[in-house]
Amino acid sequence: MKKTPLRRALLAAVAVGAAVTLASCSSTTAGDDAPTTGSDTAAEAGARVAVAYEGGIVVLDGETLETVADFESEPFTRLNAAGDGRHVMVTMSDGFQLLDTAAGSSDEAELTDTVFEADTPGHVVRHAGKTILYADGTSDTTIFDTADLASADGLPETDTIEGVEAHHGVSVLLEDGTFLTTVGNADGRNGIVVKDASGAEIAASDQCPGVHGEGTAADEAVVFGCEDGALLYADGVITKLSAPDQPYGRMGNAYVSETSPIVVGDYKNDPDAEGYLLSAVTLIDTAAQTYEVVDLPEGVEYTFRDVVRGPDDLAYILSADGSIHVLDPETGEITAEYPVVDPWESPVEWQDPHPAIVVAGDIAYVTEPAKNSVHAVDLTTGEVLATTELDVTPNEIAPAAG
Repeated sequence: MKKTPLRRALLAAVAVGAAVTLASCSSTTAGDDAPTTGSDTAAEAGARVAVAYEGGIVVLDGETLETVADFESEPFTRLNAAGDGRHVMVTMSDGFQLLDTAAGSSDEAELTDTVFEADTPGHVVRHAGKTILYADGTSDTTIFDTADLASADGLPETDTIEGVEAHHGVSVLLEDGTFLTTVGNADGRNGIVVKDASGAEIAASDQCPGVHGEGTAADEAVVFGCEDGALLYADGVITKLSAPDQPYGRMGNAYVSETSPIVVGDYKNDPDAEGYLLSAVTLIDTAAQTYEVVDLPEGVEYTFRDVVRGPDDLAYILSADGSIHVLDPETGEITAEYPVVDPWESPVEWQDPHPAIVVAGDIAYVTEPAKNSVHAVDLTTGEVLATTELDVTPNEIAPAAG
């Protein structure tokens, strides 16, 4: 696999930052029994990146993007960071399988035998030191302390909250034990229910057709997307926020920072539009309880995989024009543009490989399936710090910060 190594000066620049950034740990390859690319083995690995491809998952060093491990998997798998900076949840047919990237350790990366059983595994949520797993086939929610992943021999201790009717949904657990979950059945989804730590219902709403996705912003304000706006839960009250386009103005994914009151969401106002590229975003101010749609500049289009929150609580949009566009959620303005990949077109199906972006600290990892490549980008400067060309086509991606 071809690589462009980090320059020493850029490595020094990356080293200035919070402990969650890449330079907070030294890097290494895996042990002697794992696939390596020949770089020197250090005592402890830094950040790692998991990348799914058809039939497998490759684990990359977070600084050099060298391959440290390669595992066989099912033909299509989804990847979600588990929340502890080391493990990744892999959606397999029988549940959420635990991938240990070995980030921040001297261990070897491993696709473990640990599986959180789930009928049709779906969303993974991380909040308040908990990891929350949702099974679409039963609507059951599995919850565990994220930190227990490192010490558990096999499955950590879990709590399961049984669902009522199966649907594609999601759940959230707040710091005080408040439990929020979507409501629906095989025919559709229409809202959320909120229960306190004892299980008593404290709020509910059925005013959210097609409810999908969630995000927890500052002060534990939680937003769920609807086909005609969003639901906001804050301080024990559910508020419906309506989209400017009716009856269809869909938000389906929320991109949040837990230190910002503003939620950035995707937006679609034409249910019959072809392809998956979107050209507007929603800005939800959870403190002011406002919902705004912002049209992006001409040529700036993205899919659900192409928006992240990063340094300074800004939003970073990987556009089909090949650049990362920096959006200030406070103003709705694009403040910078960083060219990274070649221009690309909408996937035919959402599962098809197309450019994606994830973030760990100040560093974004960007896939470029057309070139079988992955790039590491410093979001504070726009510098492409490293590039690797794989022998496979990258699809889903998840970081482990180390």
